[in-house]
Amino acid sequence: MVKPSIRHEMAYKAVAKARCSIRVACVTFSVSESCYRYQAKLSSENAEIADLLVRLTQHQRKWGFGLCFLYLRNVKGYPYPWNHKRIYRIYRELELNMRIKPRKRLVREKPEPLVVPTVINASWSMDFMHDQLEDGRSYRLFNVIDDYNREGLGIEVDLSLPSERVMRALDQIIEWRGKPTQIRCDNGPEYISAVLAAWAEKRSITLVFIQAAECVYRALQPNCALRLAGPLSIPLH
Repeated sequence: MVKPSIRHEMAYKAVAKARCSIRVACVTFSVSESCYRYQAKLSSENAEIADLLVRLTQHQRKWGFGLCFLYLRNVKGYPYPWNHKRIYRIYRELELNMRIKPRKRLVREKPEPLVVPTVINASWSMDFMHDQLEDGRSYRLFNVIDDYNREGLGIEVDLSLPSERVMRALDQIIEWRGKPTQIRCDNGPEYISAVLAAWAEKRSITLVFIQAAECVYRALQPNCALRLAGPLSIPLH
C-alpha cells in the first residue's frame, strides 16, 4: 500500500513531467486537489521536533513515544503548541517506532579442554538419574564412575538425595577405593552447595563443573541409563 506522501509526490511528478492536468493527476493517484495545492508550513519547527526526538531516543533508549511526548510537553516546557499527532507523525517518519532493543548477551568463559584421565582415581564423574514408581512417587539414583575405565563405583537410591547423602556416599567409596584428584559434575543444586564445596576442600578434591550447553562434556558423565533401563523396567511384586 502506497503512503499518501508518496502518492502526493507522484502526482507532482505527473503534472511536471507528463504535463497532465492537476485534476487528472489527483484522480489517478487518489489525492485530493486541496492536498495537492497544500504548502507545508512550519517546516523549521518540524526539523526542530525531529532533532529533539532523535537526541532524546538516543539518550533514553527504552523510552517509547508516550514518554518522549510527555518529556517534550511537561519537562522540556517548550512554548510551542505541538499537537501529539504532529509529533507522532514525525516520530513515525523517523522510524523511531521500529527501534530494536539490544539483546543482552551473556559473556561465557571459554571452556577448558576435555582431558581424558590416564590412571584410575584421577577423575570421577557423578550424576543423577530419576524415575517414577507405580504409585506415582519419584525416586532418584546417584551414580559415581571412574572416568579412566568407566567402572561404576557406587549407586545410591532413595526418594530424596540431598547434599549430605551425596557426601556420605562419596565417603563410603573413598574408604575402599581411595580419593580422586577431581570429581566432575553438573551445576545441580546438590553439587553447588557450600556444604559440598567445604567437604571437597577439606579432602583436597577439586570439583569440576561441566559447561552449560556443552554436550561433549556429557561424554564423561555416568552413562548408566542404558545399563539400568532393563532391570528397572521389570515390575516388582
